[in-house]
Amino acid sequence: MAAKRARRDSPASPARALPAFLRWCAEAGVELSAKVGVSREGTADAYGLVARESLRAGEELFRIPRTALLSQHTGALAPLLREEAASLRSPSGWVPLLVSLLYECTASASRWGPYFSLWPQFAHLDQPMFWGPEERARLLQGTGVLEAVEKDLANIEMEYSSIILPFLKAHPDLFDPKVHTLELYRRLVAFVMAYSFQEPLNEEEEEEEEEPNPPVMVPLADLLNHVANHNANLEYTPECLKMVTTQPIHKGQEIFNTYGEMANWQLLHMYGFAEAYPGNTNDSADIQMSTLLKAALQATDTDTGEKLVLDQWNFLCHQEMVGEEGAFVIGWERIFTEEELSVALQVLTMSAEEFKEFKDQEEKANGRGTPCWIQSVTMIPSLSVAQKKLLFDATTLTLKAFSSSLKEEETMLGDRQAYLKLSSREQFALQVRYGQKMILHRLLELAK
Repeated sequence: MAAKRARRDSPASPARALPAFLRWCAEAGVELSAKVGVSREGTADAYGLVARESLRAGEELFRIPRTALLSQHTGALAPLLREEAASLRSPSGWVPLLVSLLYECTASASRWGPYFSLWPQFAHLDQPMFWGPEERARLLQGTGVLEAVEKDLANIEMEYSSIILPFLKAHPDLFDPKVHTLELYRRLVAFVMAYSFQEPLNEEEEEEEEEPNPPVMVPLADLLNHVANHNANLEYTPECLKMVTTQPIHKGQEIFNTYGEMANWQLLHMYGFAEAYPGNTNDSADIQMSTLLKAALQATDTDTGEKLVLDQWNFLCHQEMVGEEGAFVIGWERIFTEEELSVALQVLTMSAEEFKEFKDQEEKANGRGTPCWIQSVTMIPSLSVAQKKLLFDATTLTLKAFSSSLKEEETMLGDRQAYLKLSSREQFALQVRYGQKMILHRLLELAK
């Protein structure tokens, strides 16, 4: 992951929280360059890192010993979490860290007390999971965020009731369900979403298809804010984590980390902010795979044609090219799901004879070799007429899922005074919708 969200109105931390945290960092062995400073002024969010002097590319800004990280392995409950590992397993893999955070954030003598004091009661968190259902629906319909939030909330409640609560009750000397509530657990899930880091697997681990590393809290590194065009990056070594500049930075400039190549809807869902158009070069729009099926079915007017489409869809499902909850991901330049979209368009536009031949060859030769995948959006005009029409129709259906039009978004963004009167939630949601619609409308032009 990486940094933060754009500044919004939120409860300020106590004035002494930041100096106390920086003293804690020094005592924990964190080495902070004199050329940079943590600030609450002139930064994108409540906190940020600012250059006190000009910096060259490749300069180390700070290093954090692994002993200063807060994880399931370093908290006060680490021995207990190891003993109880089997009972804390979950699909997310986050539960051990969350149990550790539940304890540490409410323990008066926690080693990480100064760290938690930066975010009193985690009240600053404002991901869409904390918005009301009506507001979410009004602002985010069609973006994909609604479905992601609904899954999050259901999973959080399930984890708390089936895993966390039994664990709390089994250890009444450590936990009190009246203190360690579902609401606190929800806040901590959002805290992990927005502030944790996940160390990448090395090449050997990737080849062996190891499970992803569990998330970990990295004090100080998580104060940096995020933009797609970032100027620093976190590096991992066996002994420590280092923040290093990736380009020259002038005195007074803010230093930005990166979450990775994330679309605006992902940034809003996980972190509670979105980058202003056209800043996020990693933005993308989704076309639900089921929408492509719907478009294909709409193009048929006979029972025989409908049966063929459904047979083709079932074949694609069996080949794991599509799924009911999957999506084709379209970026400004790239098709991120190029194989899936290429094969789906090819199969769903075949005649009955072509489809039979295709299936026979698949069975005999395990495929026809590597097809010409649509790796770039600039390749879309070269598709067959039938494939372009199917993609055009699916894109049109996707745009209809939004509750507002591109023209309405353009009007709002073009009126600076009206835009500034919007709440931060409305501004971020508008940026998400507008970026997605711009990508989808470009797709329409290319698929004509």
